[in-house]
Amino acid sequence: MAEAKSLVIVESPSKAKTIGKFLGGKYKVLASVGHVRDLPKSKLGIDLERNFEPEYIAIRGKGDVIKSMRKEAKTADRVYLATDPDREGEAISWHIAHLLDLDDGDSIRIVFNEITKDAIKGAVKNPRPIDQKLVDAQQARRVLDRLVGYKISPLLWRKIRPGLSAGRVQSAALKIICDREREIEAFVPREYWSISAVLKKGGGEKPFAARLSEHRGKKIGVDDKASADAILADLKKGEFIVRHVERGERIRRPFAPFTTSSLQQEASAKLGYYTKKVMVVAQQLYEGVDIKGRGTIGLVSYIRTDSVRVSDEAQAAVTKYIAANYPSGYLGNNVYSNRKRDVQDAHEAIRPTYVELRPDDVKDSLTKEQYALYRLIWSRFVASRMSAAVYDSEAADIVNGDYMFRANGSRLRFDGYLKVYDYGKGAESGEDDERQLPPLAQGEALQLQEMLSEQNFTQPPGRFTEAGLVKELEEKNIGRPSTYVPIIATLTDRKYVTREKKRLRPTELGFVVTDLMATYFKEIVDTGFTSDMEDRLDDIEVRNTDWKMIVSEFYDILKDELQTADSQIEKLRIPDEVTDEICGLCGKHFVKKFGRFGEFLACSGYPECKNTKPIVNKINVKCPRCGRDLVARKSKKGRLFYGCSGYPECDQTFWNKPIDRKCPMCGSQMTEKKTKSANSVCSNGECGYKE
Repeated sequence: MAEAKSLVIVESPSKAKTIGKFLGGKYKVLASVGHVRDLPKSKLGIDLERNFEPEYIAIRGKGDVIKSMRKEAKTADRVYLATDPDREGEAISWHIAHLLDLDDGDSIRIVFNEITKDAIKGAVKNPRPIDQKLVDAQQARRVLDRLVGYKISPLLWRKIRPGLSAGRVQSAALKIICDREREIEAFVPREYWSISAVLKKGGGEKPFAARLSEHRGKKIGVDDKASADAILADLKKGEFIVRHVERGERIRRPFAPFTTSSLQQEASAKLGYYTKKVMVVAQQLYEGVDIKGRGTIGLVSYIRTDSVRVSDEAQAAVTKYIAANYPSGYLGNNVYSNRKRDVQDAHEAIRPTYVELRPDDVKDSLTKEQYALYRLIWSRFVASRMSAAVYDSEAADIVNGDYMFRANGSRLRFDGYLKVYDYGKGAESGEDDERQLPPLAQGEALQLQEMLSEQNFTQPPGRFTEAGLVKELEEKNIGRPSTYVPIIATLTDRKYVTREKKRLRPTELGFVVTDLMATYFKEIVDTGFTSDMEDRLDDIEVRNTDWKMIVSEFYDILKDELQTADSQIEKLRIPDEVTDEICGLCGKHFVKKFGRFGEFLACSGYPECKNTKPIVNKINVKCPRCGRDLVARKSKKGRLFYGCSGYPECDQTFWNKPIDRKCPMCGSQMTEKKTKSANSVCSNGECGYKE
């Protein structure tokens, strides 16, 4: 008789592979591949007459996965549900339990913050029942989002154009972007002048700069060239005398280890990654990477977290590491606190699972992106446990008649955490340039080397980068770590915003939708209301608030607004975007149109000229077969591929993106394909050349 096995169900196949190696032959590990049940796509799926009861169905395409789980569950002696340790993961376990006829009050749920052998085996020894509060918190969000999406989106389709959508968090985020753009458009630059003196102390000391700060004891502002010239004339009459010198020290403490938001912001600033890329690479590091000499292990802890807390075990490990690898004095005693103390603190901050695995120790096992992100996470975590950096600071007040100048200097005395983590050029970097002043004494006269007068203009606020938007959403308490990436993806996919030099700019469509929402659905786009709703949704988890009561109160508002909007909004027309392409039939410009299958080009001379053509995305590489342009296309299943613009006459295609270079071995087209050992490969599978 075969030995009975325990069944462990996780979300992703890569995680299943890693965990299976840790648990051994007595366990069978399967992957649900995400959600297995959800609301139906074809209808609202919420029974408004039965207190907002959700109507869940098995997700189309998951039949084989569900069948496999049921088959294995029937013969298993125990079933453990090991989905992610958050609300979404708890809900997935709850749905799986329903499909497998498991009692969610039994100890079937296991959670772990990191995918290491000790963490997995410890979790299996400590199963618990499914936490219904977490499930209800997820259900409330899902139902609210469905009500907003399925009630307002059809209105947008009728009143504006097909293919549009609204969302509880998405619409508030879009309004933030639109409001910033209007600030920029309304901004009126103001002229101002800055005046500095380059001064020198005798005895071979280096010159230093001092900036004009006061006139007769009051802060001075110089508004135009005439005022600047008058000040310069006054200064030429007098001499520069040191009035006061102040010396002290400045302490700079390290930041906390990463949360999801701060990781996205710092990786964007330091590595240039979009938020989606950050999360994709971080997920790879969390789920497991094959490390030489160690096998497949998770390199970082769970990546969706609001918390900066660190476990006692991780704290002990990093303390031991710092003490063993750095001189005495580098170990700090830093305390960090969460912005919201009572939510999601079951998660730790994002940290390395094995602090002794330094980035360079695993570099050969990682892709370029994995190494860069792991290095960022590892360095930030170790630095957060190190002592502060200490600077010797000095400031001098220097007078010339009725005018006072200010000069500042600093010198790094003790690097502390900076030995590990340099905040320069990061989202949280500070002003650490060392500008040392010579030894100055009160009453000392200084030599004027040069007067500098520079015209400036005040600048409008900048457009949001993805990381900047994430920071704004977090500060305004809108959305949660798991929602930031899909929010941005939806805004760009719906053409509500475009990216210009990595910054988000609202389109005309984005403005129209936001203005309509702000007029008729004020609460949904109001950041204060959205923030309060997030807190109320958190109360379901923290204080066991009735989730259906919250949904009911929200729907009462939404229902009234829907009736008003439907009766008052006239059909809106958005001006078509004119392109540079010329119609070959009548010579007029093509414009972008939106149909049921997406965007296409149509002649602006319609209806007299009905010429249309598809939008093609050229990649600036010629077809190796016929010499026409290669373009990016999507298959029927939505997969991106690259084909000849001359199709169907030429059916040349590539799955990997072609680059403008031929293989030196066989002459075939080279294509992009980033692996651990290469960035590009030959498109000829029989050749095998890569570089």
